[in-house]
Amino acid sequence: MKRIPLRRCLGCGESRPKNVLMRIVRSPEGEISLDVTGKKSGRGAYVCRSSACFAKARRSRRADRALEVAIPDAIYDQMEREIAELEKNEVEA
Repeated sequence: MKRIPLRRCLGCGESRPKNVLMRIVRSPEGEISLDVTGKKSGRGAYVCRSSACFAKARRSRRADRALEVAIPDAIYDQMEREIAELEKNEVEA
């Protein structure tokens, strides 16, 4: 039986499978980006794909501490748009 990797959400603190979380990654060069594939190299931080968890993580700046660097607002805004789009698609489905 294959083991499913779990990661902890920065917003709610719950451990969930990697594939249901969004990942912010700090590359070895120090560049911050949103990792939709989960394959980029570098240090990662995870957030549930819900606006409540994202808002809590953004407000408390937990991603900044986890990645040991200030996260640009552009990355937070991009994540917010992605989550809003995902939630919109779930409502329509």
